[in-house]
Amino acid sequence: MTETTKKTKKDEVLSKSKDKKVVDSSAEVVAKEKAAFEDEVVKGIDEALTKEEEADEALVIEEVAVGEKPKRTSGKKDKYFEAVGRRKTAVARVRLFTKMEGIKINNKTLKEYFGVERYEKDVESALEKMKISDKLGAIIKVKGGGPMAQSQAARLGIARALIKFNPVFQKRLRRLDLLTRDPRAVERKKPGLKKARRAPQWKKR
Repeated sequence: MTETTKKTKKDEVLSKSKDKKVVDSSAEVVAKEKAAFEDEVVKGIDEALTKEEEADEALVIEEVAVGEKPKRTSGKKDKYFEAVGRRKTAVARVRLFTKMEGIKINNKTLKEYFGVERYEKDVESALEKMKISDKLGAIIKVKGGGPMAQSQAARLGIARALIKFNPVFQKRLRRLDLLTRDPRAVERKKPGLKKARRAPQWKKR
């Protein structure tokens, strides 16, 4: 072999080796670029997911806040003692309050509602006999009957509520006859009669 042929072969080998190195280096660069691109894609997906999760959490918190009932800022309700009194067709629902003075019937004072001293005294009698009219107040809802029946129903309701307030009052209220439910009522009309027992006037001819 001549020297020229040897040189050409050496040059070919060197060029091939250089080409291989170039190819290897380019493959490495491509692989690195792919890896970097994949990392960026994964990071972007993670960031998008975290943002979506945060948005979902915020929505859930808002829904819970909307669904929650507004808390009452006021304090506890005043304690009361409740009872029901009846007379004829009247029904009185009584609530005794420890932090109140006076008596209200159907959102009115006794004078405004009854306007008659006798009925006012009937309602107040239980509190006055126990000497605690200045320490307790009452709210009464009454329906049915006339003013007398309503006043006596309210009196019975207050007496019953006083027993719940203090059971010691029971003996004194019983002696004063304030716990007795008066059962008397108007007798019903009968057929063939004018009233419960009043018969039509008899004619001989």
